[in-house]
Amino acid sequence: MPTLEPRPGRVFLVGAGPGDPDLITLKGRRALLSADLILFDHLAGAELPATAEHIYVGKKRADHSMPQSAIIALMIARARAGQTVVRLKGGDPFLFGRGGEEAEALAAAGVRFEVIPGVTAPLGIAAYTGVPLTHRDLTSTVTFVTGHEPARIDWSAVAAAGTIVVYMGLTTLADVAQRLMAAGRDASTPAMAVRWATRPDQQVIAAPLGELAARVAEAGMKPPATIVIGAVVSLREQLHWLTRERPLAGQRVVITRAADQADSLTALLREAGAEPVLLPMISIGEPDDTTALDEALLRLSRYDWLIFTSVNGVKWFTRRVTALGVDIRRWPARVAAIGPETARYASFNGLVRLDLVPERFDAEGLAEAFENFEMQGRRVLLARGAEGRDVVPETLRARGAQVDVVEVYRNRIPEDAPAQAAQVFAAHKPHWIAFTSSSTVKNLLTVIDRAQLDGVRLASIGPATSETMRKHGLTVDAEADPHTAEGLAAAMVSVGSRRKAD
Repeated sequence: MPTLEPRPGRVFLVGAGPGDPDLITLKGRRALLSADLILFDHLAGAELPATAEHIYVGKKRADHSMPQSAIIALMIARARAGQTVVRLKGGDPFLFGRGGEEAEALAAAGVRFEVIPGVTAPLGIAAYTGVPLTHRDLTSTVTFVTGHEPARIDWSAVAAAGTIVVYMGLTTLADVAQRLMAAGRDASTPAMAVRWATRPDQQVIAAPLGELAARVAEAGMKPPATIVIGAVVSLREQLHWLTRERPLAGQRVVITRAADQADSLTALLREAGAEPVLLPMISIGEPDDTTALDEALLRLSRYDWLIFTSVNGVKWFTRRVTALGVDIRRWPARVAAIGPETARYASFNGLVRLDLVPERFDAEGLAEAFENFEMQGRRVLLARGAEGRDVVPETLRARGAQVDVVEVYRNRIPEDAPAQAAQVFAAHKPHWIAFTSSSTVKNLLTVIDRAQLDGVRLASIGPATSETMRKHGLTVDAEADPHTAEGLAAAMVSVGSRRKAD
């Protein structure tokens, strides 16, 4: 019998783009998903898949986490061991990214490699500030230069370019500006410094070339930043769209929803210009005791209605159904879901017979929707979490139904919640916190000091969550209507838009 050869390893040198995680290319994303090991830089903003090992190898001005020689050696060793390695860089690997020397080393070592380009920082800056690097009426030349060692650059050659882009030049900006002006560039030339380009917290300081260094110092801007000099900068006020079209631009929004359910809200907030920060305040798991649930599932045929009041209810119900081998396709009961998100998830999990989705997506709306059905003598199975509200079962029992409430999942505080919360609030105080259930409110208040929420706007996914917030002395600045991820994002956008108008 032939033996299998060890699979050959390879290295992808991938440009992650300038900061916005959505700007990585499709090919770059596919490489990340195939990786065994990801070596990522300080400015590589792409979201890293949990399926790979991650090692931070970033370099700041005076803080190199790993020498370049060690990074190259690690790539070669892991590839030779048969692994797929992604070297993830901010911007593009071949533009001031040291990708050239890494590719040389890989080629010399006989390691297979591929270079996947990325959106460079200047191109990201151009798009996200409204400053085209070239313009038919203004310039057709662009020069890229590094500013960390100004004495080594021929500034007379650089000064002749229509647009000048200076990488790594914030700390030497005054020197760079003086050398450019000495080489003939007019002190009144429009210029700008851009920090965290393409991210929600992008910072732009614009001034004439002769004044920019003083303005940057006055504002306290820190690296990393890129300098753009040229007549094209004058187009910024006319063409910038980021803050005008994104009402939550620059806003840090903490999402308290469970990590595996936060994708839709994260995408909506990012589209509105916010910087989503995931801080899961619940982790969902099976109940400590599934006896009552199992007994109900093994007698499904006796129920007339099955009611789900959350996506988690559907998820853990169907998991238990699968574990017990119950065939729900032959089950004749009707199915009700509290709202469209729950209904969609039920459909995706094979529960295609959705007989009732109320117009109001809360417990009261669901209870009212049953007024159109005869409930006397009907048997109802309500699948929910351990701490659900009793509006629905009490209403149906009052109408003569026999309601069995079974716990299909349990909310717990994630073990790392205190440490994660401390990290989130220590970095930069968030502008918003989005609460997606009563449990997320109560759990957050157990791991932080109430005073840490002072000055932070608070958003609620619906009336029940808002009631819990008020009971704990919190102000509800925005409430979702409808009570979905879309409604929650829209409520925050509405508040943000009103504040911009004011």
